[in-house]
Amino acid sequence: MQRVVILGCSGSGKSTFARALGERTGLPVFHLDALFWKPGWVEPDAAEFKAKVAAVAAQDAWITDGIYAGRTFPLRLPRADTVIFLHQPRWLCMFRVVWRCLTDFGRGRPDMAEGCKENLNLDFLKWVWTFDKVHRPNIEKALADHGASVTHLSGNAAIARYLETAA
Repeated sequence: MQRVVILGCSGSGKSTFARALGERTGLPVFHLDALFWKPGWVEPDAAEFKAKVAAVAAQDAWITDGIYAGRTFPLRLPRADTVIFLHQPRWLCMFRVVWRCLTDFGRGRPDMAEGCKENLNLDFLKWVWTFDKVHRPNIEKALADHGASVTHLSGNAAIARYLETAA
């Protein structure tokens, strides 16, 4: 395990899992949200984001968390030796996202770009709520199109067991 792609709905625990896996393996962790967003939640130029992800993917070892399927799968998946998809119940993802918004409101997070303060965004909540029905099938299709072998981890117990054996 040298180049790892971690996927899942917002609130599924991708960033937490990535940090824990990075600590266990010694691999550097790159959060795609931190690479993507500019201060004040401004979207970057597409070429700029692609260049940042390409630079990460070109490294010998890394863990990335985040989806950005159409923009980053062609860069990350051909180099990845491990793809992990975290699955959590919709209610838990929603709870975690709302809790994070409430507890960190107005502050930044370590897995987010500098200057992107936590806020409550209804479009984002809708994305989380509809993830399994609307977004997950498109992600699964993109993974299949790239021929990616994916480890699916459903629930906290499976995620914890995976981390216990990772080294």
